[in-house]
Amino acid sequence: MSRMAPPPYPQLPTAIDAYAAVDLSPDGEPARSLFAEVDDEACNRASQLTDHVGPLPSNLAAKEGHHVEHASSASPSASESLPQTPLRAGEHFVELKTPADYRPTPKAGSTDDYRCFLLDPGLTEPELVSGVNIIPGNPNIVHHVIVSQVPASQVARAQALDAADAGDGWTCFGGTGIGGVGGRNLDKSDWVGAWAPGGGERVMSEDVGIPLEAGTQVVVQMHFNTLTGGGADTSLVRLRLSPAAGSAKKALNTMLLPAPVELPCRLGHTESPLCDRAAAIDDVKTRFGETVATADLLHVLCGGDPIGDTQQCTRSVREPMVIRAAAGHMHLLGRSITIDVDKGTPQAKRILDVPVYDFDDQGSRALSEPVTLQKGQTLTVTCTHDQSLRDQLPAFQGTPERYVVWGEGTTDEMCLGIVLWHAP
Repeated sequence: MSRMAPPPYPQLPTAIDAYAAVDLSPDGEPARSLFAEVDDEACNRASQLTDHVGPLPSNLAAKEGHHVEHASSASPSASESLPQTPLRAGEHFVELKTPADYRPTPKAGSTDDYRCFLLDPGLTEPELVSGVNIIPGNPNIVHHVIVSQVPASQVARAQALDAADAGDGWTCFGGTGIGGVGGRNLDKSDWVGAWAPGGGERVMSEDVGIPLEAGTQVVVQMHFNTLTGGGADTSLVRLRLSPAAGSAKKALNTMLLPAPVELPCRLGHTESPLCDRAAAIDDVKTRFGETVATADLLHVLCGGDPIGDTQQCTRSVREPMVIRAAAGHMHLLGRSITIDVDKGTPQAKRILDVPVYDFDDQGSRALSEPVTLQKGQTLTVTCTHDQSLRDQLPAFQGTPERYVVWGEGTTDEMCLGIVLWHAP
């Protein structure tokens, strides 16, 4: 199928422009942008146009719970179907619940509500997280959940955000507003765990754990989408913990590998004003309160101006690491996602390969054998999206085609690789 010629790509902001324009919180940290600083490394990138259109593979088209059905019926919580792993020696559970019966309230013209809740696990001593089980109370409206740690030194800031917003929790499109994910912190994010359809407790190997210092609290960021569901939600977060004192476990880190999404309207579907990239960017910024669009900042991070179905971003490894697991996240137009080590070289090795992306199966995949990388090696995330899927998915029924960029909404898109690693 032929595709419309890509429009001229607009000039993207420089890193300096991006810094100058980002909203700052009282202590000078960006309050909403994904990036508090932008990596200065050069990124390899894909600029090819692919022609990956057509019907869903038959195995997914008939699969209940796949994203064909996700927008019209509940995606069952995987935690209900996955068996609970018994506690191992030295472990104990701490259960936290989001406030009772929170009812999402998207802004006018949107179906998405991001809400953050500060929860206290009551840590009096350093602990290690060896598993996180997130159980949405109302899977009809929960798109994803991210649990991040808040060091004792930043708890007051989180409490201030909570107090400044009416009701339980606070609005948190793009990030918690506390700091956390930004620039170099993409290598070591503050994530403790996450849930998306297909997720459940992923119990870590007995030799690793995520360290939490005494006094640490957690923020649970809930992405609610009311496109085809409603009602209230109370979700459960169950942390599997063990004492850090005297432990030989290695500290597990989460590396985030975002890449741009630049998906033009198809030939014959260009009548919508939102087929213009500038209009689409303005729409995303308005809906999610961005001063500088994350879609633009990703080009500062990754370089270049690729347009088309397939996008990628390459990042250099800053320190030696041992990779233990990987995952990928896209939204409803996702077709495939991969993560490669040293892509395009004789030493290339694929650590994540999802050739047929399933929105309802986004759990992390443990590597069969750990992969050790040295400083200077590279990691590349590559995503393919497909506008033709909007012809088949209930979520898009009655909505005009648009130029799709990175956005927080369910019917926007993302390309995100996730790598779990520790030092050698």
